[in-house]
Amino acid sequence: MRETRITLVLAACLTALATIVLGACSPGEPVQKTAVNKSAESTRDPLNPAVIKELYLRSCHSCHGSGVNGAPRAGDSVAWAPRLAKGMDTLVVNSMNGYRAMPPRGLCFDCTEAQFAGLIRYMAGEQSGPE
Repeated sequence: MRETRITLVLAACLTALATIVLGACSPGEPVQKTAVNKSAESTRDPLNPAVIKELYLRSCHSCHGSGVNGAPRAGDSVAWAPRLAKGMDTLVVNSMNGYRAMPPRGLCFDCTEAQFAGLIRYMAGEQSGPE
């Protein structure tokens, strides 16, 4: 008998909790976009400058920050000019396949072709450069 009461009380509590949670997610009410929501949306954009900078710091900075093994330093427009003259398609293919001392995909295994192009523009100083 006592176990039945406990079970009924627990069931009532769970029902009340479900009603509260589901009531807060009413489909009839529009969701307000806050600055936090907008910021989260922009960082999910794979070509957002903040995402490109994060990818640079995670995968490119160790070599392109200091010029290891002849890597053109990020922000050095003089070093990047002859490379950019080859064309973005060539640079993206080189990034994905590896080139000289650069390993394939520059160790950014989850980067897309568009992100590689964004990383190249970032390092070449064509968009907000490294700080």
